[in-house]
Amino acid sequence: MTKKEIVINISDRSGIKQIDVKKIVQMTLNAVMDSLSRNDTVELRNFGVFKVKERKSRVGRNPRTGQTVPVPAKKVVVFKPGLVMKAKVK
Repeated sequence: MTKKEIVINISDRSGIKQIDVKKIVQMTLNAVMDSLSRNDTVELRNFGVFKVKERKSRVGRNPRTGQTVPVPAKKVVVFKPGLVMKAKVK
């Protein structure tokens, strides 16, 4: 499902104009991204938790040549689904 499909779905179900829904959806996503960029945790009850974790540097291997390559440490976003989401997905 794309962001556009989400906007259309919400607009159809709520009766709010798509342009207004699009602004709200984008503002919500921006708020989540801003929080994660500050290393904050974003917890959406019954949906899940977004966190920023740091991956340690490691030694990788080029699959074509077999040569070892250093992989630097980096930050990644991880998501842990909430109980309601887990139940719905099963």
